[in-house]
Amino acid sequence: MKRSSLPFALAMISALFFGAATPISKPLLANLSDFQLAGLLYLGAAVGVLPILFREHRFHLPWRMDRDNAVRLAGSILCGGIFGPLALLAGLRLASATSVSMWLTLETVFTALLGHFIFKDYLTRRSWAAAAGIFIAALILAAGDGAAAVKAGALVALACLCWGLDNHFTALIDGISPAQSTFWKGLAAGSTNLIIGLSLAPMVAAPRWIAFGLGIGFISYGLSIVLYITAAQSLGATRSQLIFSSAPFWGVLLSVLFLRESLSLKQMAAAVILVLAILLLAREQHSHRHHHLAQAHEHLHSHDDGHHLHSHPGLPASTRHIHPHYHPENIHSHPHWPDLHHRHLHANGD
Repeated sequence: MKRSSLPFALAMISALFFGAATPISKPLLANLSDFQLAGLLYLGAAVGVLPILFREHRFHLPWRMDRDNAVRLAGSILCGGIFGPLALLAGLRLASATSVSMWLTLETVFTALLGHFIFKDYLTRRSWAAAAGIFIAALILAAGDGAAAVKAGALVALACLCWGLDNHFTALIDGISPAQSTFWKGLAAGSTNLIIGLSLAPMVAAPRWIAFGLGIGFISYGLSIVLYITAAQSLGATRSQLIFSSAPFWGVLLSVLFLRESLSLKQMAAAVILVLAILLLAREQHSHRHHHLAQAHEHLHSHDDGHHLHSHPGLPASTRHIHPHYHPENIHSHPHWPDLHHRHLHANGD
């Protein structure tokens, strides 16, 4: 069964968009509070996915979801939409955009640890090697600009822990599309943070700064999240996050280009290691005999992956779409990632 490279490309583009948010958001903190900017960013994300929602045939209300998926969505909103961005912006206010971008590599570590020990997103030896390479790159990056302030580093680490949880919650949501997940997260989290921000201090920023905040949210938190969720549902949260871990590199690069912050040889060396680690991950092969129980659910899928064998007359097998469908019990062996259909224990570590 041929495996598409599209999920890898989507995860990489998502990383670029998200990485750009750190240096581009830095100037806005002079005009907006942490709560106000966090609210605008996620409201922009919600607005940004509206065109996609209009093209989808089915729209789900969160309170009509099954309990498990509703809990996952709530966890995603709280961790990824409210606590994560607030902690990040608080750290960004205290440190340079370059330093904060370096610290964001911790998200990979938290996602991998949470995935391996809690969410059944187990890593093979090749994946652990890729994770080690990314961790080494993170250490080099951190050394390239000196240690960040303890308080700023702790805040960014907290944000990374929140997003690590969010990564797994969103990868396991199978009742709504990535665009709908992004919309509800953006609407709920953005409204909450903006209301809190306005209650603490009046909005004194000029309209252009407000529009700029919404625009950053549209690109870096809206479109980026949609692309990431789409990739994670095919690759699993841990592998998608390993690719997404290039976001700090993009943040450092854009900080140098737009904020005129310095770039050292150590940081360039770390970028090379990061690219090699991602290439190692992309060449991963994982295959063993596994058992699928009968299951009925709803998520974005295509009919060329060996698991969705139902047909739609006139619809190409590679077209991704969403609707309720049923999987009969099945036992087989093929290369796979820990996606929605492959969350299981196995003895083979390769």
